[in-house]
Amino acid sequence: MTAAPRLSVGLPVYNGENYLAKALDALLSQTYTDFELIISDNASTDGTPEICRKYAAADSRIRYLRQEVNIGAGPNHNVVVQYARGEYFKWAAHDDLYGADLLRRCVEALDEMPDIVLAHAYMGTAGEHGEVIGTYDYTLATDSPYAPERFRSLLLTEGGDDFYGVIRTSELRRIAPHASYHNAGRKLVMELSLHGPFHQVPEVLYFRREHPGRIENSGSVPSVCAKLEPRRGTQSTARLYAEFLAGLVRAIYRAPLSVADRLTCYRHLTQWLARRAGVRRADVAGAPAVLQNQES
Repeated sequence: MTAAPRLSVGLPVYNGENYLAKALDALLSQTYTDFELIISDNASTDGTPEICRKYAAADSRIRYLRQEVNIGAGPNHNVVVQYARGEYFKWAAHDDLYGADLLRRCVEALDEMPDIVLAHAYMGTAGEHGEVIGTYDYTLATDSPYAPERFRSLLLTEGGDDFYGVIRTSELRRIAPHASYHNAGRKLVMELSLHGPFHQVPEVLYFRREHPGRIENSGSVPSVCAKLEPRRGTQSTARLYAEFLAGLVRAIYRAPLSVADRLTCYRHLTQWLARRAGVRRADVAGAPAVLQNQES
């Protein structure tokens, strides 16, 4: 086996033939080249396998894995982490686009700032055909040296797509793996924020492609979660919300925080839940009972 690259890029995909080639082209043409690209094909039934094999045959940095059955997007995200060999890790979506300097700028930031756990760049949005249609202002306080402030910002403020940042692999493996309940990706980012600050490269180098087939456009909460793991489609919205909350409770408990910071994070979570109680009352009816049954 060749020497481990510094960066592992994990690309989980299911039936991604419409956009996959463009994403692969953008990743393989990065100005930073010391990376492996791990593709986990979740038993696709379209032209995805052929695209993956074609690219893997042409570029030795690609490792192509194919699942025999659809294991769900959540577990498939964990597969690419399991195979990662790099000091740094990044998830990549099959339908997004990437500026040529994205990986280089993020790796440089992690090298220069040993206290940060994640580096990403400002985000733009692209249309179905790859045209840039807008940019997002990043207003989150994830660069704060104070863990409760980072956690509170991610809890209260929408925006950012730090899930697709470049992460220290050692830190990613310290936290819980990607789950399959409601807002599982956001919960993973929030748990990471308890372990250290993030850094935003002040350039728009990541482009989230907006199209009807995105997983979050699947309809109801159970429908979205069924894409993350098939069994979730039969579970109630209350359970899926409750597992998200329980995941945050466990994340705070496990994080390397002082007693004072841990209590502050719990207070932020309690206040957030109290404010949303009226808004989501119909969705989370019965959630307390589910929370009570969660493992500590």
